[in-house]
Amino acid sequence: MQQNRQPWAELETPAVLVDLDVLDRNLRHTAELARQAGVKLRPHFKTHKSVWIAQEQMRYGACGITVAKLGEAEVLADAGIADFLVAFPIVGEVKLRRLARLIERANVIVSIDNVQVAQGLSDLGQSIGKVIKLYIDVNTGLNRCGKEPGEETAQLVREIAKLPHVQVIGLMTHGGFAYGKKTPDQVREAARVEAEGLVRTKQLLEQSGIHIEEISVGSTPTSKYISDVEGVTEIRPGAYVFGDIAQLAIGVITPEECAMHVVATVVSTPRKGTVIVDAGSKTFSSDVSAHVPGYGTSRDYPGVYVEKLSEEHGNVHVPEGIEFEIGDQLVFLPNHCCTTTNLHNELQGVRGNHIDRMISVDARGKIR
Repeated sequence: MQQNRQPWAELETPAVLVDLDVLDRNLRHTAELARQAGVKLRPHFKTHKSVWIAQEQMRYGACGITVAKLGEAEVLADAGIADFLVAFPIVGEVKLRRLARLIERANVIVSIDNVQVAQGLSDLGQSIGKVIKLYIDVNTGLNRCGKEPGEETAQLVREIAKLPHVQVIGLMTHGGFAYGKKTPDQVREAARVEAEGLVRTKQLLEQSGIHIEEISVGSTPTSKYISDVEGVTEIRPGAYVFGDIAQLAIGVITPEECAMHVVATVVSTPRKGTVIVDAGSKTFSSDVSAHVPGYGTSRDYPGVYVEKLSEEHGNVHVPEGIEFEIGDQLVFLPNHCCTTTNLHNELQGVRGNHIDRMISVDARGKIR
């Protein structure tokens, strides 16, 4: 056990720390990757949900912000950021009315993957006297939204292009399947597959006389290899800002790029090999990893990890030869930074061993 059993003695736990120096390096590094590759950076807001961090991303050269839901875009628009990709289908009259209000004060692109949703947007465009810009979502391996690349997506775009008040300006995909890879070389190949499917589809469309301006790819792991692929015009990474086990385990970041950690206090030592901390499923994300056990891994002690979560309790696995006492503070790297963020109203921005600023999670809970 290290001598400093309470590295954050002034901090009430559980708490989520963000190292501001690491965060700043991560923001600058990804912005520079995009500049060197000659592509736009449109980072995903869902990771941090913080107006301040989004403003920093814009300051470092982002062309706009990607959001998952209209509620996130509304928070950003209220703060003066006015260029969005809503990377989620907008379905239903209530949401269409909200989209209309957002379009009045921002440059908005909407992603879709079927004609029915496109028809709703075209009808909206007619009602407000505007042409709504679209990205078509393509499935390149995640098997979520989107038809297959190539002729299947090309045919969809041809049908949507017939609608009068929408304009297809881009093809997009999310290479989240890269998180299932095991080595950087495998992630690099995933980046190639992700881009190649979109570029091939674009070529088919241009043979039909449909010009596609943007080829937009997502996922933090594949963004690391943007200089190795051709034809992409935009990247949309999100989790790069904080880092987490999902990225570290597949080798696309180093521990020095992990800005987010959870600090928890030992509150019980009930049996050998286990201690209980004051952080459970309402502090850590309940997401599991295919690469490591548990829900959070100790930053300082090999083999120590959160192996079980209750709502407010975390059961910590403690290997032979390591002992903790009541009151000890333990620092963990979470499995998934995006879902961890959304559990908290604020994050503690730190420099060195001192709290420097509070980071408000402004769009927490904006799931609509």
